[in-house]
Amino acid sequence: MVPRLLVFDLDGTLIDSQIDLANSINAMLVHLGKPELPHAVLLGYIGDGARMLVRRALGDPEGDVHDEEYVNAALEFFLAHYRVHKLDFTYVYAGVAEALAAIQAAWPGTAMAVLTNKPVGVSREICAHFGLDRFFFQVYGGNSFHTKKPDPAGLRTLMAEASALDGAGAAITPGETVMIGDSEVDILTARNCGARSIGCSYGLSPQSLVAAEADVLVATAAQWPAALKQL
Repeated sequence: MVPRLLVFDLDGTLIDSQIDLANSINAMLVHLGKPELPHAVLLGYIGDGARMLVRRALGDPEGDVHDEEYVNAALEFFLAHYRVHKLDFTYVYAGVAEALAAIQAAWPGTAMAVLTNKPVGVSREICAHFGLDRFFFQVYGGNSFHTKKPDPAGLRTLMAEASALDGAGAAITPGETVMIGDSEVDILTARNCGARSIGCSYGLSPQSLVAAEADVLVATAAQWPAALKQL
């Protein structure tokens, strides 16, 4: 295939942010008078957006125990702490910038964007800090739409926007679109839209990729260009 749109997840795909996320969740728990949780436990809670991360850390993923006012206060504290500490330990995975540049060189007409369940403001700040924003025409987060991944609304919006930017005029189809991410959520997002997918086994949720059945799996970001040629 000749890809016309590549959409990347952020956490676990472009950046390793697990320590800063875990530290901010534990700061929230201490603030609420609760015990801290091991980073290994919190790692399994990442991927479905900030509110779900907070709910899982509180032991209430289904919303059965804590009222929304309590969850909102916990979420507000977590986000405030994370905004300040989001770059304490976070780094870009090795080979990411080089792979993105290689993709641009190999497919100069291909649009690239970010679609994450992380809040959009902090996502754009992180991309800008590391200079990744130069590769992407758009960065959308978990609060950019009424729904989050794996709902395909964000991916479909990016397809429409990339089509409008393409001078060729033809609308970008799902078959010309690839979602690249480290979790089942990303693979399901692609599948729900009819797009192709690349699973990143080096990320934060490699265990969830086992049953996700991505079209191609990669062990490093450097393998993205070669993986695209396999689709």
